[in-house]
Amino acid sequence: MRIAIIGGGPGGYEAALVAAELGADVTVVDRSGLGGACVLWDCVPSKTLCSTVEVVTWMEQAPSLGLTTEQPALHIDLPTVFQRILWLANAQSQDVEKKVAQAGVKIVRGTGRLDGPHEIAVDNGERIEADAILIATGSSPRALGSAPTDGTRILNARQVYDLESVPERLIVIGSGATGAEFAHAFNRLGSAVTLVCSRDRVLPGEDADAARVLEEVFERRDMTIMKQARAAAVRVTSGGVEVELVDGRIVDGTHALVTVGQVPNSAELGLENAGVKIGSWGEVPIDGVSRTNVPHIYAAGDVTGGMMLASVAAMQGRIAMWHSLGQAVAPFNRDEVAATVFTDPEIATAGISEAVAIERGLAVEVLTLPFATNARAKMVALEDGFVKIIAASRTGRVLGGTIVAPHASDLILPLSVAVHAGLSVSQLAQAFSIYPSLGGSIQEAARRLMGR
Repeated sequence: MRIAIIGGGPGGYEAALVAAELGADVTVVDRSGLGGACVLWDCVPSKTLCSTVEVVTWMEQAPSLGLTTEQPALHIDLPTVFQRILWLANAQSQDVEKKVAQAGVKIVRGTGRLDGPHEIAVDNGERIEADAILIATGSSPRALGSAPTDGTRILNARQVYDLESVPERLIVIGSGATGAEFAHAFNRLGSAVTLVCSRDRVLPGEDADAARVLEEVFERRDMTIMKQARAAAVRVTSGGVEVELVDGRIVDGTHALVTVGQVPNSAELGLENAGVKIGSWGEVPIDGVSRTNVPHIYAAGDVTGGMMLASVAAMQGRIAMWHSLGQAVAPFNRDEVAATVFTDPEIATAGISEAVAIERGLAVEVLTLPFATNARAKMVALEDGFVKIIAASRTGRVLGGTIVAPHASDLILPLSVAVHAGLSVSQLAQAFSIYPSLGGSIQEAARRLMGR
């Protein structure tokens, strides 16, 4: 069977690997480098930046641990920091491309568009015929008409890596995951950061208790958080920028970073040539097995307008290939998704949140266990964070969980497995954990729920 994939991001390359493993003739059309925007400009670079600034936290904690240096001041060589970040992103892209090529996938460099239901025309002149097609073209930063980015003073998340020095006063517009991560990173690098939130808290889509912990940490680190504040316009001034809010207030800074979401990359793909429906804001609607309204044309990842996460894109791409190649497959289940906000502390979630459980009227037991009494947390001077588990009242089945801690992205896996496998808190509690470890608090929280 001939499979053609437009887009080499997580949705595209993971789909290509699955299809190749199943013996299909696979072609990926990609214009920038495998890994896509996720690896080259967005996810990998931003998370590398967040990992880099962990050093600042370590240095702050050192005196309390009895460790001092003769030169406690930290010099930030921002061009070198960004050079390393972009080098790592490019290296990761090359690693992905090598793996995909070794799997027997043909990689075509260029921009592809549908030219009928079974054919892709590439701007390099090639034409690719396919029995099934996957659209995995990702998304681009959403622009504000009132805040045109210039790459110098007014930036989007892909332009920050062109900065030559740490902004003296940075205004971050948007307090979702991207805004919170960059606000955290530049605050740690020494910027005076103002975070403009259009809602009543940062991270409005995350667990409220987790967001509250992060707000407290941000404010303790002298970040200014402006809530219920929506940007009306951003202008370059003689001394930097000014952000005008809808209520008339003016916020001054040296730079502004606009992080107000992503827009699906569905334009100029020729979807209309194949009869593929497009939603009102450019998204490509799909069903549970990643099919569009045209049965042999699939879509995965950000272009579908759903949960814009690399892990979701990858799973949707795999499901599309399993389905198109006749494998038994369960539909995508958003109630099992795991995700992380890479701030310090990190916020990681799996399954449904406490708010969603309440909204659905589910009978649940919720237990929140702070890390304050955890022996390993004391060893590493961890003062903030907790483990929260949401379980069904009658069966004890784990429905979801939240972890707030350094490297929560690594700690969340047991809860993600429990949600996916339908494990109960009893089963989670009876598994071995390491002492001392932060992961031990997951087992302890499960044990306390088991007692209920």
